[in-house]
Order: sequence, then C-alpha cells, then structure tokens
Amino acid sequence: MALLSDAEIEARIAELPGWARQGEAISKTFEQGDFVGSVRFVERIVEPAEAMNHHPDLEISWDKVKVTISTHSEGGLTAADFELAGKVDALSPTS
Repeated sequence: MALLSDAEIEARIAELPGWARQGEAISKTFEQGDFVGSVRFVERIVEPAEAMNHHPDLEISWDKVKVTISTHSEGGLTAADFELAGKVDALSPTS
C-alpha cells in the first residue's frame, strides 16, 4: 500500500471533520456521554477494523474515546487510514 503525499493527506483530512494529523497518523476524539457509551463505541469499531485487517490505537477516558490511525507497516498514512476513519465516523452518534 502506497504512502500518501502531504498534499493528498491534507485533501483527505479536509473531508473528515474533527480529524487531525499527528505526525504520521490521524486522530479524533469522540465524546460518548459516559463510560458505557465509550466502551460500546469501541466495540462497534471492532467489526470494520477486523474486516479491513486495519487496527486503530484506542484510548478510553470515561466519556471520550481517542482514535488514532496509521498504517504502521508502511510507516505513515495510506488510503486505508482514511477509509477506516470514515467508517469510524459513521459509527458514532456524536460524530
């Protein structure tokens, strides 16, 4: 899978409200109302991540879930990262 250029990354991130570039990854924090909502949101991420064989880094802090995505095997950002970010956005009622 090919790494995206800086211009491609900026164009794709502009299409994903709330996502920000952090070095060689993109991330977004989702507010889920409480701890149970956060855990349930993480559970919903499992299916698309497994289907893509592309697994984000997840950080739960009570009512918030920070999702960080990068293609570690490529050492940066690829089209798969943005595809997964779009799928994660679709799972959150607060997206």
